[in-house]
Amino acid sequence: MASPLKCDLCSNPATVHLTQIVNNKVHKVDLCESCAQAKGVTDPSGFSLADLLLKASLNPESPVTGVRCEQCGFTQNDFKKHGRFGCPQCYQAFSGLVEPMLDNMHKGTAHTGKVPQKSLERKTLHDRLGELELNLDDAVKTERFEDAARYRDEITQLKQAFEQSKSAH
Repeated sequence: MASPLKCDLCSNPATVHLTQIVNNKVHKVDLCESCAQAKGVTDPSGFSLADLLLKASLNPESPVTGVRCEQCGFTQNDFKKHGRFGCPQCYQAFSGLVEPMLDNMHKGTAHTGKVPQKSLERKTLHDRLGELELNLDDAVKTERFEDAARYRDEITQLKQAFEQSKSAH
């Protein structure tokens, strides 16, 4: 069995384990219960892992300063301390800090998730219905009534299929 982790501050057995990613580097902190309470880790309103890393000298890099949100006055240190932004404009002001973190954590900064299959089916039905309605209008305008009747029948079938799929779910 692996030996228990030791507190980074006092070498007692660690029971609190924290991880933070700063500038694309992972920083891990293991603390015992008493050191965690002394550093404010158990108080979620007053805890900042960045501050803990700086105070414990476990983070060799000094905090980056100088960027400030023009709208609310939030600084990078405020963001690191509170773990959230002060206003929507902060996302633009701190994009240089946030985007590398998101890129590292999520393998990119753009959502490329899946689209639910039902949503795709509805979109396909909707697109096909729109195309048929345009064809129907064109056929009526150019007096191609046989084609218009065929488009009308297809539209009716699609609408019935859509209603049946809605009532089945």
